[in-house]
Amino acid sequence: MTTTDDRSSDASVGNLDTKLEVVTIPVADLDRAKAFYASLGWRLDADFVLGGARAIQFTPPGSACSIHFSADQAAAPPGSAQGLFLIVSDIDAARDELAKRGAEVGEVFHLTPDGPAGGPAPDGGTYNSYAAFSDPDGNGWLLQEVTTRLPGRIDPGPTTFASVNDLASAFRRAAAAHGEHEKRIGEADANWPDWYAEYMVSEQTGAEPPR
Repeated sequence: MTTTDDRSSDASVGNLDTKLEVVTIPVADLDRAKAFYASLGWRLDADFVLGGARAIQFTPPGSACSIHFSADQAAAPPGSAQGLFLIVSDIDAARDELAKRGAEVGEVFHLTPDGPAGGPAPDGGTYNSYAAFSDPDGNGWLLQEVTTRLPGRIDPGPTTFASVNDLASAFRRAAAAHGEHEKRIGEADANWPDWYAEYMVSEQTGAEPPR
C-alpha cells in the first residue's frame, strides 16, 4: 500500500509538470470586462458557450497564464480578486503603456521597513518596484518589476524570454553591467558575446552573475 508520504517522496511526482495556466476573476458584466481587457492589448483567446455558460479567456502579453471571467458567483463577488501580480522587466515602461491605453494606474512605489514609499526602489532592486491598477469591477492588479530572479525560482535548463521587449530589456541590462566589467578589467572585452550570454542566463536562474 502506498501512503501519501510515499507518493510525495517519489521522484516521478517531482518531475511531473503541473502548470498554472488559468485564473478566474469575478466580474459583474462580461462584455464590459471583455472591452476593458481588450483595450489593454491583452490577447482574446476565446469567447464561446461551454456547458451552457459563456467562457471568455484573455492572456496578458508574454504570459503563460491566462484569465477567465466568472459572473453571478455568490462565493466570489465582482471585485473580490485582489493582489493579482503582473511581472514586468521595466516598471516605468509597463505603467506608461497601460496609462496610454486608458487604464488608471497609480504612481510607481516601493516598499520600505516603514511601509510603501513613492518612486521605484532607490537601488534598482529587483522585486521592489510596483504600480497598481484595477479593472471596472475593482479587481486589483499589481505590476511588479523583476529583473533578476531569486536563486531556485527558475528551473535550470533552456533560457527563454517571453517577448521581444523582455529580450531587449535583458540586453540593455547586460550592456550596462558589461560596461562596469570593462571598467574593472581596464580594457575592451573581445569575448563580450559569451559574457552577455552568461549574464542574461544568470539573471533568469538566480545564479551568480559573471564579474
